[in-house]
Amino acid sequence: MPSMDIFEGDAFSLRSLTDAINKIKFVPGWLSARGIFNANGIPTDTAMIEEKNGVLSLISPTPRGGPGQTLDKGKRALRPITIPHFEINDAVMAIEVQGIRAFGSETETETVQGKVAERLGIATQSLAATEEYARIGAVKGVVTYADGSTLDLFDVFDVSQIGELDMNLDSSADDGSLREDCAGIVRTIAGELDGTPFSGVTALCSDSFYDALIKNKEVRGTYLNQAEAAQLRGGYVDNGGAGIFGSFNFGGIDWFNYRGAVGGVSFIDADKAHFFPTGVPGLFRTLYGPADYEETVNTMGLARYARQYAMPNGKGRNLDSQMNSLNICTRPRVLLKGKIT
Repeated sequence: MPSMDIFEGDAFSLRSLTDAINKIKFVPGWLSARGIFNANGIPTDTAMIEEKNGVLSLISPTPRGGPGQTLDKGKRALRPITIPHFEINDAVMAIEVQGIRAFGSETETETVQGKVAERLGIATQSLAATEEYARIGAVKGVVTYADGSTLDLFDVFDVSQIGELDMNLDSSADDGSLREDCAGIVRTIAGELDGTPFSGVTALCSDSFYDALIKNKEVRGTYLNQAEAAQLRGGYVDNGGAGIFGSFNFGGIDWFNYRGAVGGVSFIDADKAHFFPTGVPGLFRTLYGPADYEETVNTMGLARYARQYAMPNGKGRNLDSQMNSLNICTRPRVLLKGKIT
């Protein structure tokens, strides 16, 4: 069939292209690859977040046979949040497939699909970076988008942010003060979780914060007589995998030198570190809304969508790639921030 007619076939349907864009291999961001965000689709463009402040109370003794103590059942609140819409528009021009315009060719469809896959691959990487940036924002408590708009999770849940922690990493003392600071961070987070179990605490650090941390006398003294000492003196204990420069554990906290920037914008501000608990069910959520196409209205949202349609002048095909993704922390008070002093 003629080259431009193949776009009407099943291989280029909304379903097929959406399946393709969700399968394209790309290098994911480190935070996204950790799997701490519980992701699922919803059939609307607005997420309704239900908050229930359950209260734990000490029970006073009461006479046998008499009335017992009544517990506060807590309060519920529904908080609507609009799911942000991200869309990339591209095109495959007729001239790009001119070289394979051979009637009856058995490889024609595959070659055109390659052109489309190439375009979708670029779009997928851009959307993945956008989602990683949003997830970093959810860890900070304030999600920032490329246009400068923000989603302040502390405002959404009507809570205040705990004050920024001053960490004297340049101290020459080896008196346990840094470990005390670490213990305070863990205790504060545990207190905010109010009995909810957690498996650990993670810190995402800027380059300058991490460099000051590994030079700290208390940290170096901890590793001095261990096998990791040579690596610590050389720079980093462990490269920790793709997306970070290094990582190690100290004071009950897993410290990661986060590697991430797009267009010169670093995901972690200089001299800062962000702390959050791990292993808390439902703490971080990703909600996907449906695409704004006729075929997808009121259907469960997917991570990515793609579709193609003819240009009015007949010179090619327009390509749309989109993501409708909301990334939040449901208990932002547990998100702490530290800075070098």
